[in-house]
Amino acid sequence: MSESTVRIGFVGVGSMGQCAHLRNYAVSPGCEVVALAELRERTGRLVAQRYGVARVYKTADRMLAEEHLDGIVASQPFTRHGVMLERLARYGRPIFIEKPLARSVQVGEAILAALDGAAGRVMVGYHKRSDPATMYASAEIARLKQTGELGRLKYVRVTMPPGDWIAGGFDERLDGADPRPGLPSDPAPADMDTATQKRYEGFVNYYIHQVNLLRHLLGEPYEVTFADPAGVLLAGHSANGAACLLEMAPYRTSIDWQESALVAFERGYVRLELPAPLASNRPGRVELLRDPGNGETPVTLTPQLPWCHAMKQQALNFLKVVRGEAPPPCDAREALEDLRVARTYVRMMTGKDPSERKLAREPTRELASTVLGRE
Repeated sequence: MSESTVRIGFVGVGSMGQCAHLRNYAVSPGCEVVALAELRERTGRLVAQRYGVARVYKTADRMLAEEHLDGIVASQPFTRHGVMLERLARYGRPIFIEKPLARSVQVGEAILAALDGAAGRVMVGYHKRSDPATMYASAEIARLKQTGELGRLKYVRVTMPPGDWIAGGFDERLDGADPRPGLPSDPAPADMDTATQKRYEGFVNYYIHQVNLLRHLLGEPYEVTFADPAGVLLAGHSANGAACLLEMAPYRTSIDWQESALVAFERGYVRLELPAPLASNRPGRVELLRDPGNGETPVTLTPQLPWCHAMKQQALNFLKVVRGEAPPPCDAREALEDLRVARTYVRMMTGKDPSERKLAREPTRELASTVLGRE
C-alpha cells in the first residue's frame, strides 16, 4: 500500500451501506476499505469476504480503537445521527453520513454544537450534487450568473414524482439472516405533535434531496413562501429574488424514474435530468438553451458526460475530502438549513402555528448534552 492510499472504515453495511457505498469505494483508485463494523455478525463476514475487507468488528467503538483510518463512512438511519455522530467525530477524521443531517432541527443544532467547529469535516450524502450532470450544470449556472450573458436567473423548478428509485440496485445485496438488533434513536421533533412529526419525517426522508438541490442550483439560500395543503408544491424565493418551486408527486411511475430540474434565465435555460439513485454506470443529462437575441441563432447543446454514476462520483468526492483536496459538496452546517426549510414547509402545509414552541437556533451545551446523551 502506497502512502497516498486512503484507508476507509465502514460503520454499517446494510442495503445502502453495501449497494450505494461500499461497492464504489472497493473499486476506487487509491482507496482501501480496511475494516467494517456491523452488529449483524454473519452479514458482516459475508460482506467483508465479497469486498476483500480484512477485518470485521461488531461495534464501531472497537473498530475505531484498533484501526488507523483516514476516513469513516457511516451509512446509518438519519434518526441515529445524534446518537452516533459526536462519538465518531472524536476520532478526528472526516466522516461521511447519509442525508439528512438529523431527525429534527433540534437534534441537528445539537450536533453542530457538539462538533466544536468540525462540522466542515462531515460530508452529508446528497449524492445528486455528485452526479456528473449536476456538477456540469451547477458550474454552468454559476458561470452564467457571473457573466450575465443570458440575463438574470429568474426561476428554478425541481420535479420528482415517486418511481422506482432502486432500479435493480439491491440485486447483489448480501444478508446473513441475522436478527436485527434494536438500536437507540434520536428524539422526535419536540415542537410538533405526533401527526405532524410523521409528515415531517416522511418529507425529510424522501424529499430532502430536492430541498437541498434547489439551493445548490440557485447558488444561494431561499425561503419557503407557500406550501400546498395537498402536499404537491413547495414554493419560495431566493435571496436575490429568483422564484423556486419543488413539485412533489404530481404523478407517479411504476418502473421508471423521472426526476428533473429547470433553471431558467431571461434568455435561456439549463435543464437537468437525473437517473434513479441506485442506477449504475450512467450520469444524468444536461440540456442548455442559449438564445441571445439580436438576430443571433439560438443554440441548444447537450454535453456528453462521463459514464460515471452519482454514487460512484460521491465516493470519489469523499476521498478528495479525506485527502484535503476539496471541501465536502455539502457539509453539516449547510445540511441543517435543509431541516429548517422542511420544518417551515410542514408547518405551513399543516397550518401549525410555529410560534407555539420555538427552538433556539443556537443550542446551549446543556441542550446538546440532553439530545446527544453525552456524559
